[in-house]
Amino acid sequence: MNIHALILRVFCSLILSAVSFQLLYAAPGDPVEVEADQLDIDQNAGTAVYSGDVRIRQGDLHINGARVEIQRNANGELSRAIAIGDRAYIRNRFEDQEGITEGQAKRITYHVAERRVELIDRAELSQGGDRFTGGKLEYFIDRGVVQARSDVEGSENQRIRMILQPEQQ
Repeated sequence: MNIHALILRVFCSLILSAVSFQLLYAAPGDPVEVEADQLDIDQNAGTAVYSGDVRIRQGDLHINGARVEIQRNANGELSRAIAIGDRAYIRNRFEDQEGITEGQAKRITYHVAERRVELIDRAELSQGGDRFTGGKLEYFIDRGVVQARSDVEGSENQRIRMILQPEQQ
């Protein structure tokens, strides 16, 4: 095997392990599609950093941003996904929940083990007809809890607004 084939094989295995989105509850049989202008992988640190109009999709899961960093734990499992951009975006149908959840902010961090999504600066979160906006939003998936704050470090306060649909009888 020549050196170019070996590099390509290692590169492909790193990419596949770096974007192991089954832990994000996308459909495991669906292909992972990644578009970006640049990719930097640090195998020792367990990170893959995509930059330049990044678009990652697998089934219902979509993550977009100017920069997306994927962090893995010591077992090689996805531990955190961070999307940064003027309007970073996450969309998913989380396990055991009805409907699609969508979020936008300047920085979105999905903490996999905690099953918590953090949206910071011009944050928006919607599920069904319910919608929250503010400076910082945290969504605790398993508990169905949203915490909203107006203050964001290094930015003006961004008042909290919400629209809650009445429960169906």
